[in-house]
Amino acid sequence: MENLNFAINNVWMMLCIILVFIMHLGFSLLEIGLTRAKNTINILFKNVMVIIIGILTYTLIGFSLMYPGEIFAGGILGFSGFGIPLPENGLSPEYAGGNYTFYTDFLFQAMFAATAATIVSGAVAERIKLTGFIAFAIIYVGLVYPITGMWKWGGGFLDELGFYDFAGSTLVHSVGGWAALIGIYLLGPRIGKFGEGEIKVIPGHSIPLSTVGAFLLWFGWFGFNGGSVLSANPAATSLVLVTTCIAASAGGLSAFIFTRLRYKANDLSMVLNGILGGLVGITASADVMGIWDAFLIGAVSGILIVLSVAFLEKKKLDDPVGAVSVHLTCGIWGTLAVGIFGSMAGWGQLLSQVIGISAVGIFAGLTSYGIFSLLKRLKELRVSEQEEIEGLDVHEHGTAAYAELKYE
Repeated sequence: MENLNFAINNVWMMLCIILVFIMHLGFSLLEIGLTRAKNTINILFKNVMVIIIGILTYTLIGFSLMYPGEIFAGGILGFSGFGIPLPENGLSPEYAGGNYTFYTDFLFQAMFAATAATIVSGAVAERIKLTGFIAFAIIYVGLVYPITGMWKWGGGFLDELGFYDFAGSTLVHSVGGWAALIGIYLLGPRIGKFGEGEIKVIPGHSIPLSTVGAFLLWFGWFGFNGGSVLSANPAATSLVLVTTCIAASAGGLSAFIFTRLRYKANDLSMVLNGILGGLVGITASADVMGIWDAFLIGAVSGILIVLSVAFLEKKKLDDPVGAVSVHLTCGIWGTLAVGIFGSMAGWGQLLSQVIGISAVGIFAGLTSYGIFSLLKRLKELRVSEQEEIEGLDVHEHGTAAYAELKYE
């Protein structure tokens, strides 16, 4: 029976790895659909490179930084060596309480690591140099993400303080969201986005692709949150899947209603981001929330999406896909919600959540500012005006995604 449970748990975790992997296809389609056709190959190329970089950097150094075993410097840092050496019991039921093998553990976490940089890809789309983005992704995924992840999931100081983040509203989504915010600030807006006293809408070239991407992300989130149970426990897994799905639905519904009331428009892209905002919002607490808690978290997330997008545009911060609003705004909200709703609600827990959000925000913000500033100084951040106008596909890749179309 022990071996059977071990096999069932491990198969579930491997299935979740596949689901999280599919999310990268979802991000790719969402981003290209919400941006212009002339930059399609460039965005797809970045997303392909992110998963490659994520897996390799996590193999080389990231996993050992995130789960070092021995932690020093007051719970801020730890490192167990380069590579992923297999422990003696790594493939047996003795590892991780018989829930999964060492290699399954590693690969599940590697899928998460790449997500942080994928979030940034959409925000800085259509004007960042390919070499600059790749350099950023290597450093951010290889060093920044695993260090902040260790603070909670690896037994660091936030874990000791009682900070709670079930599947990464802060440790994955806000980490990517902070970098996205710093990136769009230092890059500046796309040409023509903001004129004198007006905000120009730059429509994406394929809302159908964006819709497919959003559905793939929703689909993959069942593995993102469901796998974070770290076993196939029926009660825990079913609760997580239900709260995840309800929050997503509530986020899409509230974004639809609020957008219609505020702008008198039925905006599909806003509904799609409302769904994603609900998913991000529930990610911190999907295992400790009830049905109505999940609904409220998702509903608030959908409204925050609309308000956040408007606020960023008012401040002339150009985010083509709404990544900052989805992943940072709703990531912060979802993390705070742990102390407001559900079985962990209380002032003490809320204070722990605020400390965790602040610590991660300061570290992620400063490090991403340093990386992007260095790239800007080296002239490796933004493409030229001509390249941006004519499209990054032609200039960065020498070809076009849709050869039969004339691009604007």
